[in-house]
Amino acid sequence: MTRPLIITDCDEVLLHMVVPFRHWLDETHDVHFDMHERGFGEALRHKDSGAVVERALVWELLLGFFETEMHRQTPIAGAIETIQRLSRVADIVVLTNITERHQQRRAEQLASHGLTLPVHWNQGGKGPPLAAIVAERQPSVALFIDDLAEHHKSVAAHAPGVWRLHMVGEPEIAASVADATHAHARIDSWAGAEQWITQRLAEGPAPVDIDATQGANP
Repeated sequence: MTRPLIITDCDEVLLHMVVPFRHWLDETHDVHFDMHERGFGEALRHKDSGAVVERALVWELLLGFFETEMHRQTPIAGAIETIQRLSRVADIVVLTNITERHQQRRAEQLASHGLTLPVHWNQGGKGPPLAAIVAERQPSVALFIDDLAEHHKSVAAHAPGVWRLHMVGEPEIAASVADATHAHARIDSWAGAEQWITQRLAEGPAPVDIDATQGANP
């Protein structure tokens, strides 16, 4: 049996993303990003016309941001120090929804802030890749941290014995994000989350909710 394992998201958990993305869109592409809209489908609009940005262009803009603007991302308050402390009692990996070509860049980005961590890239639900990571590492207990409810649902379905913490570290959007119903807790600050994480790691695997395992996400 190996050490406890923390699998954490990056954007809005370790690093700010939507705020620097919004600033870049405004400065460079004349696009307004309303961060309180539900999802990107209606959130990005051309400033001159108010028209919704085409879905294909939204994806291009996201890729463009990660290609050239990752330096704009700064750490969420307390993230670096807390992760460094937690690394004394647990292994920590990053599971982030980016493309494969951005994987090494993300690892370098985190290292520049003092976090030298394994980075796993993914697209879609995080349950299957997380389950694979857990199966490979065989930790004594595992804990997942993410800002998106869909990933907590996916992890609950594919790896139900993993503790799930819903964290929205960006204060500008946290209040407008509903609690993830498949998470065990919602804590939006690292100062508040550290003790909860430490307690769960000491407690052992999460109790399995049979209902949560039904209807697994892809």
